[in-house]
Amino acid sequence: MIECGEKRLDRVLWVLLVLCIARLWLMPLPSSFWVDEMASVFVVHHGSGDPTLQAAPQVADSIYYVLPALAEKAVGLSEISYRFFSVLAMGVALWALARLASILIEPRAAWFVAFACLASRGFNYQASEARPYALGTMVLCLAVLGLVRWLDEGKWSHALLFAICAGTLWWVHLVFWPFYLIFIIYGVYRLATDPQRPRMVQIVVVAVVVTGACVPVGMRAIALLHGASSHVVADSPSISDLLRELKLTMITTACAVTALLSTWKGWSPAMRRTFPKGALVLVLAWWLLDPLVIFAFSNLTGNSLWVPRYMYLAVPGVSLAAALVTSVFLPARLWKITAVYLGCGVLVFTGHWNRLWPEHQRSDWRSAAHDLRTWVGKENVPVICPSPFIEAQPGVWKTDYPVDGFLYSHLGVYPMAGKVYPFPFEASPEASEWGRQLARNSLQAAGRFAIYGGDRNVKYWHDWFASQPELRSWNSSVLALYGDVEIVTFSAH
Repeated sequence: MIECGEKRLDRVLWVLLVLCIARLWLMPLPSSFWVDEMASVFVVHHGSGDPTLQAAPQVADSIYYVLPALAEKAVGLSEISYRFFSVLAMGVALWALARLASILIEPRAAWFVAFACLASRGFNYQASEARPYALGTMVLCLAVLGLVRWLDEGKWSHALLFAICAGTLWWVHLVFWPFYLIFIIYGVYRLATDPQRPRMVQIVVVAVVVTGACVPVGMRAIALLHGASSHVVADSPSISDLLRELKLTMITTACAVTALLSTWKGWSPAMRRTFPKGALVLVLAWWLLDPLVIFAFSNLTGNSLWVPRYMYLAVPGVSLAAALVTSVFLPARLWKITAVYLGCGVLVFTGHWNRLWPEHQRSDWRSAAHDLRTWVGKENVPVICPSPFIEAQPGVWKTDYPVDGFLYSHLGVYPMAGKVYPFPFEASPEASEWGRQLARNSLQAAGRFAIYGGDRNVKYWHDWFASQPELRSWNSSVLALYGDVEIVTFSAH
């Protein structure tokens, strides 16, 4: 009877997993690219050697771009093709995390950790993102799984899996360097406390492979540090920012709910499974280190890396931490039924059921470009286009900056009509002077023009152009809002 019940639960869990993946990963795939994804298209089409990428050389420093290039070669350029490998990578990551949960916590905790990951927007977001984060999450999860199994079993296959994945991680994205501390802390702890250590030859080979792979990337990262301030897109984080990024709500909720149930149901400590201290060391390191290191680096150097997506690879650590505190109170026989309830909650509360097709990002550049083409028609109407990239500053940006360059890569993905006038990311004396020249000449001659770009950039330039003497009598209106993308039109009549 118990075995029959387990099989029924497994079937329910598989159905819930398929439904969650379909809703949270697959259905957002056709939605519009956002700015960073359009930068991925630019890198794939132009290569890392494009001269306009010198404004942001770190963008192309990733092995990730091989994957969307393969997808485009196979089936063509589309939102779905570019995001396809991210879905696969997150599927592998989810499997690796389930295996880790069964090893570190309890064999039946695998489903709980899987649905705990799917409860996180940061985890799901990577699956429909044409950027390196999903690949990084997969590589990290496989590296940790290889490390744990190598230190448990001492097999060469596990040692090489860890060495290859650990050596690859930094090549995926330059901001992933703090995760190497996880390997160091957990590895040192296990070697210091476990009498059955791996053979020295294995340790030497692993160290050589990982170090040899990391040295070139490390040198590249150091070389880029001198210009890091020109790429900062976030303010230095506060303590409240740090606490929010640690995702304490998920962990404290899991602890509180299972503690209350334990008291109510009278679950005894004898019914609970203990886990090795190494599991606690690993989970705490995975959960805490990356946010803490990035917090310290951002505040000490002034070059803030406090961008939530840079810390998405720590989300599995949060899910494992939630499972770890749950294991203190939850009997082993109840893991699967608890996972069923968690999976139902994930599907109901994170499925964005207010719309048929959930959007990946609140940036509908595709619809905006379509509506702008309709408004422009066949006329050569001026269109003011402030760059969505912070690197578009005086010195890099200029009035004759090529509109097919990196700083305006969004224009090449979703083509628009009209005569494009590129503007910088922020106001500058050069841009203001050029805007005054346009207001006196090209804009007045055309009789109408549009401003197209990110909502904050468009709002600033709308107010600026509306205040110019030549345009004060003109009518202006918001053509439409497309999430954080906006189009404003001006007309002399």
